[in-house]
Amino acid sequence: MIQFTGGTTGVPKGALLTHANIVAATFQASLWGSPTISVIPVEQRKVLSVLPYFHVYGNIVAMNWSFFNCATQILVPRFDIEELMGIIARFDSITFFPAVPTLITAVINHPRAFELNLAKRLGLLNSGAAPMATELIEKVQDMGIFFSEGYGLSESTSLGIANPILGMKKNGSIGIPFPDNDVRLVDIENGTTEVKPGEPGEIIMRGPLIMQGYWNNPAETAGQLTDGWLHTGDIAVADEDGYIFIVDRKKDMIIAGGFNIYPREIDEVLFQHPKVAEAVSVGVPDEYRGETVKAFIVLKPGETATEQEIVEFCKTRLTAYKVPKHVEFRDSLPKSAVGKILRKILREEEAQKKK
Repeated sequence: MIQFTGGTTGVPKGALLTHANIVAATFQASLWGSPTISVIPVEQRKVLSVLPYFHVYGNIVAMNWSFFNCATQILVPRFDIEELMGIIARFDSITFFPAVPTLITAVINHPRAFELNLAKRLGLLNSGAAPMATELIEKVQDMGIFFSEGYGLSESTSLGIANPILGMKKNGSIGIPFPDNDVRLVDIENGTTEVKPGEPGEIIMRGPLIMQGYWNNPAETAGQLTDGWLHTGDIAVADEDGYIFIVDRKKDMIIAGGFNIYPREIDEVLFQHPKVAEAVSVGVPDEYRGETVKAFIVLKPGETATEQEIVEFCKTRLTAYKVPKHVEFRDSLPKSAVGKILRKILREEEAQKKK
C-alpha cells in the first residue's frame, strides 16, 4: 500500500507499506486491545468508524481491526455532530470508538453526552493522530469513559507507542512501545546517542511496523531511515517507568483536528496578498482542534487590512482546515541573524498566553 503522508517541505510522500506491515499492525492493535474484545461475543462486537479509511489510523485501527475481530463496522460517511450523537443513541453498546481529539471534544461537550451515559455505551474510546490536551483527558475520565491514547505515523503503519489497556496510564503520556517494536530517544543533534530519562530526544523506531521507504524518493528515504531505524522528527522525554511524553516537534508541521498542515503552504498564500510585506503562520494551542493556525503579518507601508480580509483571501486559495483562524498584524517579525523568521519564538509567545 502506498500511504501518502507529508514531508518537512509539505510535499506529499508515499510511504511504502507491505502486506507484512499491515498484518503486523492489525495483530498488534488487536492484541493490545484484547482485554476489551475477548470477552464480547462476536455478534455483539461493534466499531464506530468515523475515521476516514484513506488515513492510516482509520485503515488499521478501525477497518482492519474490525475485520480481524469479526466486528460490525458502524460506518459514518461524514462528521456531523448531531448525526453522530444520533447514531451513538441507536446502540446500547459500542465496543470500540477510535477517534481524534477534535472529535472527542465535540462528543463529550455535546448537550446529549450525559443523557446518553457514554460511559456505558462506549467500551473503549481511543485517541490518536494528534496530541490530546490533559484537560480533555481528565474530562473524559471524569465521565467514567474507558480511554486510551497512542502514537504512530504513516511510516510506522499507524502504531508504535500507546498506553496499556489494563496497565498503568499516565495523563499526557503517549504510553510505552508496542511489543516487538524497538523505540529509542536519541540526541536531537547527532541522532544516535541515547538520552537519559527526563532528557529530550528524538523518537526513533524499528520493527515490523516500519515502512520500506518512500515511493520513488530515495533521498527522503535515506533521510528518514538509518539501518532500519525510522527517525520520526518528534521530540519526547521518557520518565523513570519508561512512559513517553511528547514535548516538541523538529518539524514545523501543525496538527489541527488530526490533519497535518504545513505552514509553508499557508505562508505562500499570505505572500500573494497585495498588501502583505512579510508573513508567517504557526500552530497555536486550541481547546477544540488541539492546534489551530495563526498568521502573523507585516503590511506594506501605508497599507491597512482587517483580520477578516486576510481570512477571506485565504479561503479562496486553501482547503478550509488550512485557513488561519487568527490573524495578528505586527510592525516586525522576530528573525535570526541571517534574517530567517523564527516561528519558535512566536509559538512560545502564544503558549505563554495560555498559561
